Amino acid sequence: MTKSNKELLPEQREELLSTLKARFEKNMNRHEELEWAAVQAKLEGNTEKLWSLNEMEGTGGEPDVVDYNKKTGEYIFYDCSAESPKDRRSVCYDREALESRKKNKPENNAIDMATAMGIELLTEEQYRELQQLGTFDLKTSSWVQTPANIRKLSGALFCDRRYDTVFVYHNGADSYYAARGFRGALRV
Repeated sequence: MTKSNKELLPEQREELLSTLKARFEKNMNRHEELEWAAVQAKLEGNTEKLWSLNEMEGTGGEPDVVDYNKKTGEYIFYDCSAESPKDRRSVCYDREALESRKKNKPENNAIDMATAMGIELLTEEQYRELQQLGTFDLKTSSWVQTPANIRKLSGALFCDRRYDTVFVYHNGADSYYAARGFRGALRV
């Protein structure tokens, strides 16, 4: 039986779990009621989700547990890097936006990257929840899931934090900037 592409080698798995545990213990304000042993057990039983977390980590996202859904039994991870993940910046919103650019196309788009990583872009609501756990995107901004009616009109939404306030903005979905990336969410 061959290993799937979405499976980590044992040493990669151990290194990631060690990194996630250290971040979990350092940032208990994000998950005060949760215990690492239960999170680790859930992760060890979900190799594809562990692979996705490794992708989040590898692109600068610094994923951490931010919630637990008692109904579904899922832990929720968000990218908790201080700024929008460094290896996910300079991307437009989605494939349609990328293909609509006639020149100076970015290398990728947020939706395709997130899908390839097995994660979803944060919603505006999730972004605001994240900002309750700390201060994020003081110098960068992050694409968020955009309602279909806005996207249909060629727009997309992004958020940041300035002046101690979370702002939601709009831009053409085909725009991209060195300081704009995206943050993801993963349910395990």
